Amino acid sequence: MSELKQFDVHEGQSFDALVVGAGLGGLQCARLLGRAGLSVLLIDHKRTLDAGVHTTGIFVRRTLEDFDLPADCLGPPVRHVTLYSPARRALELESAHEEFRVGRMGKLYLRFLDDCVRAGVAWWPATRYVGCELKATGVVSVELEVEGRGVRVSARFIVGADGAQSRVARDLDLDANREWLVGVEDVFTDVPLAGAPRFHCFIEPRLAPGYLAWVVHDGAEIHVGVGGYPARFDPVSALAEFQQSIAHLFALDEGHKVERRGGRIPVGGVLRRIKCAHGLLVGDAAGAVSPLTAGGLDPCMRLSSLAAHMIADYLTTGDEAALDLYSGTRFRTRFVSRLWLRRLHARLSEPALVELACAAMRLPLLRAFARHVFFGRGSFPDVEVERLLAPMIKPSY
Repeated sequence: MSELKQFDVHEGQSFDALVVGAGLGGLQCARLLGRAGLSVLLIDHKRTLDAGVHTTGIFVRRTLEDFDLPADCLGPPVRHVTLYSPARRALELESAHEEFRVGRMGKLYLRFLDDCVRAGVAWWPATRYVGCELKATGVVSVELEVEGRGVRVSARFIVGADGAQSRVARDLDLDANREWLVGVEDVFTDVPLAGAPRFHCFIEPRLAPGYLAWVVHDGAEIHVGVGGYPARFDPVSALAEFQQSIAHLFALDEGHKVERRGGRIPVGGVLRRIKCAHGLLVGDAAGAVSPLTAGGLDPCMRLSSLAAHMIADYLTTGDEAALDLYSGTRFRTRFVSRLWLRRLHARLSEPALVELACAAMRLPLLRAFARHVFFGRGSFPDVEVERLLAPMIKPSY
């Protein structure tokens, strides 16, 4: 794999674009920039990308239809969802379509990385972003730490794909995430599956305040986790208590725990100021996560693809207007209703009120709303952006 290739690190190297962070957003942006013929440096603090994965990796139908993700990096399709009230009353939802697939994210990251290297992207693992400054020439001078050694390079443009607490955003004076959930989950294999692959979502105001607990079982892996506002619970102890409470429903003790994942999930919506003349933000750094469901892979893929299109145009023409469409304020309009629902969910902390709300979801209108939340295709960008992305959105493998 590309992780094992030798890489050359020299002081003073220059690139068209520097991508900080090799998660899904950084990899997608870097490989498209490489295909566009730009010189690109991709860095990540990790030595290997299949270690320390943070996300469950749920891809929704819209992503699966629009992006040609490698099938061997995806789990079996899921079309069933069970929503549990605090009293564990179950609401069953089923789609006529294959709605979700769980990505084998470590494998997918390595596949995307190989794609980057084939496109000519320079890959520096075990490299930490320290900071950057703008030179009089308009070039960004970037300080890195590679294997403990300080190295300075320059780039015409910098992409912050460095997570919810982006240091690139700070240095470019762009907006920063202010609201987030924290989540932690365990991944098991060889757990028996009763029935069809299914997502089990538990509304637990105490164990998962402001969000939910989950069991995602696609027949190959099972992810068991909790998420919520960090000031209102202890994620690790809540996860242990949740796993104990569902022991009679899932035979976790018959499987093997292979990994623990966790991290911050920004839920304040897309940030308003996510670009300037010298760089932009993608993925979690841009707040590109649904405030309601905390799903971020679809907006991450779309926003990163759009970013690559805008950057290539800008660096080719030198016209800053090429970046105008990359507007957080514009994207944020797609999140207004979800932001209001996030506020409502955050305030529902009394189990009795939550139980009543769950009971109301059995009514036809609210049941339809629940189906829309889980199976709807709403996302961003808008139609104009989709038109621009049409030539790029289906990369071939």
